[in-house]
Amino acid sequence: MATDVPHRDFDPIDVELRDGRRVTLRAIRSDDREGLQTAVRALSPEARYSRFFSPLRELPASLLERATHPDADELQLVAVVGGTIVAGARYAATAEAGCCEFGVAVLDDWHGVGLARRLLETLMRTARARGFEHMEAYVLATNVAMLRLAERVGFVPVQSPEGPSVRLLRRPLADVG
Repeated sequence: MATDVPHRDFDPIDVELRDGRRVTLRAIRSDDREGLQTAVRALSPEARYSRFFSPLRELPASLLERATHPDADELQLVAVVGGTIVAGARYAATAEAGCCEFGVAVLDDWHGVGLARRLLETLMRTARARGFEHMEAYVLATNVAMLRLAERVGFVPVQSPEGPSVRLLRRPLADVG
């Protein structure tokens, strides 16, 4: 069930990053369509491939619609500075009861300052509060930065049905505060 205001109960969070820059983490809105598309276009080709497992240059209309109108069992966050989206993260329920899958994308100029970690930790806390018991992600084996981040916040590799080029990471959410 898609809604125009997907998560009224998610209050925006102002965050100061390691380099002193500030961003606001908030739920995506339907009027973020163009801003989200601009952010995806601004990702480096490597970052787009790492996030979407595809060499796409922009989101197809169907994915853009889904991203800006998440279902009740999804959360799409954006990190915004002065109205510009500089990062995004989402979780969505999987077919397994109590489990959700996450993805994170950060513009290159915002790498290495703790933004991906803040987004992921926010997703984990929110998913736990909304009743999810586990979180997982499929990550390219070449995406060393995301693999390291996931390990630092408690994800562990499990056997991936995708083979050795894609890692499946999983984490229980019971101890997330």
